[in-house]
Amino acid sequence: MERRRRFEHLFVELSVALGELAPRYALWLRIAESRGDPEELSSDSVSAFCREDLSAFLTEHSLALAPRKLRRLVATVSKFDASQRTPEEQLTALFERTLGPP
Repeated sequence: MERRRRFEHLFVELSVALGELAPRYALWLRIAESRGDPEELSSDSVSAFCREDLSAFLTEHSLALAPRKLRRLVATVSKFDASQRTPEEQLTALFERTLGPP
């Protein structure tokens, strides 16, 4: 489960950096082709994908990231600790405890 979270985190961070939803399924397929099972991504493989394959992937989908945004994305996904809940997950858990599930 933790490793799957790395793909989810990459997808979200990439979408935020682009200012639009990244092509999720195409991203999944590209990672599967170049790095193996997206559900089993290590921190190193996500970082390597961003540094080595992401620019070509974006070009194929008529998308682009400025070099500074790309560096920021690599840093963000590299530091992600899949064993820790994100602030969003913490808030969701807090609201569910307080208000009950949606």
